[in-house]
Amino acid sequence: MKIIFWGTPLFARKILDSIVESNYDVIAVVTQPDKKRERGAKLIYSPVKQRASELNIPVFTPKNIKTEIEIQKKILDLKADIFIVVAFGQILPKNLINSPRLGSWNIHASLLPRWRGAAPIQWTLINNDSETGVGIMKMEEGLDTGSVLLEEKLSIELTDNKLILENKLCIVSTKLIINALQIIGTENKNYEESNNSEMLVKQKDLDRELSYARMITKSDFIIDWNEEIMNVHKKIMGLYPNAYTYIENKRLKIIDCVPLIKEAIDIIDPTFYKYLNCSKETHFKPGKIIEIINNKGFIVKTKDYFILIKKSQLEGKNIESGEISLQQAKATVGHLLGSQGNT
Repeated sequence: MKIIFWGTPLFARKILDSIVESNYDVIAVVTQPDKKRERGAKLIYSPVKQRASELNIPVFTPKNIKTEIEIQKKILDLKADIFIVVAFGQILPKNLINSPRLGSWNIHASLLPRWRGAAPIQWTLINNDSETGVGIMKMEEGLDTGSVLLEEKLSIELTDNKLILENKLCIVSTKLIINALQIIGTENKNYEESNNSEMLVKQKDLDRELSYARMITKSDFIIDWNEEIMNVHKKIMGLYPNAYTYIENKRLKIIDCVPLIKEAIDIIDPTFYKYLNCSKETHFKPGKIIEIINNKGFIVKTKDYFILIKKSQLEGKNIESGEISLQQAKATVGHLLGSQGNT
């Protein structure tokens, strides 16, 4: 079975490793073009290209695979049996999707048809979903619309951030893709591209809400302290480590936090129940720093409850415990976090 692997980030690189380590023949890799880290700096390979180069696997780096006919021709000339696509970052044209004898297959980090699109892990967390999973989907021309061959669910924990959840989903993905390759390559030796495989399930038959995981924009990273506690917490977790606010007109990234609700307080420290009991008092304005606790961080009011900021990063500084970042900002109890950095 000759495989062409399409992918770009670290998540995809780990899956590439699992395919190679299982002795499958990866004949080429397609990934996003090299990027400059900063002006004048040397070009940086994508994680997938870096790994493919170490493995001496040929690499293609199209800027837009839909329009680069020469690269398309080179890929088609390789006559791959199957395409495996994981977070490649571009939409494949129909002529490529339909070219492999055993089809084109996508590893998608959600329970389809929920969170089709570019950023399923982030939106799963931001929207406070209780579970997610991985699906191996047979590709077609639509955006993540294909039938599902295999999937596995997993629960989302209160403390899961993007990195933690991504790592969990990557472990599931590496297992599922090997299972899928065995099904496609052994049970379907004469497999022809169609939707008639008995194991394929159409997404409309999965009885789930259809939703789209649009690309994350710059404005998404700004924390609104007037939101309810779980909206604030899940934005910080879902956009880890880049959700931010302002203090003293400097950007402050919130790296780690705990919502001071019963479920979390039961785990971390019963002494925090005092914040639960006074959370509805109206004189605590959303975004206001109401206490600084040595070696634990600082407490901020949201619309309805308090949140403990354990780690943060002031603009131009390193990641520190919350109280250290406040010292760096020369801020204290009573300061107000927000888009304008008002006090």
